[in-house]
Amino acid sequence: MSRIIAFIYGVLVYILSFCVILYSIGFVTGLWVPRTLDKGPAAPLATALVIDILLLTLFAVQHSVMARPAFKRWWIRIVPVCVERSTYVLLSSLALILLFWLWRPIPAMVWQIANPQIAAALLILSLLGFLMVLVSTMLINHFELFGLQQVGAHLSGRALPEPRFKTPGLYKIVRHPIYLGFVIAFWAAPVMTAGHLLFAAMTTAYILVGIALEERDLIGLFGEDYRRYRQRVAALVPFLGRAKG
Repeated sequence: MSRIIAFIYGVLVYILSFCVILYSIGFVTGLWVPRTLDKGPAAPLATALVIDILLLTLFAVQHSVMARPAFKRWWIRIVPVCVERSTYVLLSSLALILLFWLWRPIPAMVWQIANPQIAAALLILSLLGFLMVLVSTMLINHFELFGLQQVGAHLSGRALPEPRFKTPGLYKIVRHPIYLGFVIAFWAAPVMTAGHLLFAAMTTAYILVGIALEERDLIGLFGEDYRRYRQRVAALVPFLGRAKG
């Protein structure tokens, strides 16, 4: 019964996370959803800045700290190994839901593209960035990233395969196509308000910090294979940002 409960838990978390990701697309692009970066409860500028920065910081800290191996070794003393990843995904999803709910727009205009063709092209580029994120997760192991593989293996009594270093598709061009997709999605905006700029700038800064932390963990896991990969392939921009050694 515990295996069935763990599997149901993992599936429900996956469904929730998928809904949150879909909402995040609308939240950033301003399409389809009731609250977006530029549409929500008004607040004085100082209040909006404090709230928005705290929300982004909360997500960044949760998302980064819980992904570190040292935290995981402590965390699995409390949470069963089979649902550790699902729980991480759940808490990340809840942090994003909180951000969607409490975000306060800052409407001051930074830029607005008047040409409808260029504006449409930027919107399409943003959506393609989100698509790049999805495709990149599929190229490695989408279901492991979201915890389904772990609860599925636990249900069937199978052992999880050992981590294997691989660089399929987009990973031959940049080391972090998932992060690159997010950067494209957040910055390709036909209308850039101060609130959107704050969101894009802080998430980009977090991505850069996240890359440094993640690569330290990957070097610890894959050793020389990953070091050679860093020397050969750029981090985010093709041919730029390759490690010297």
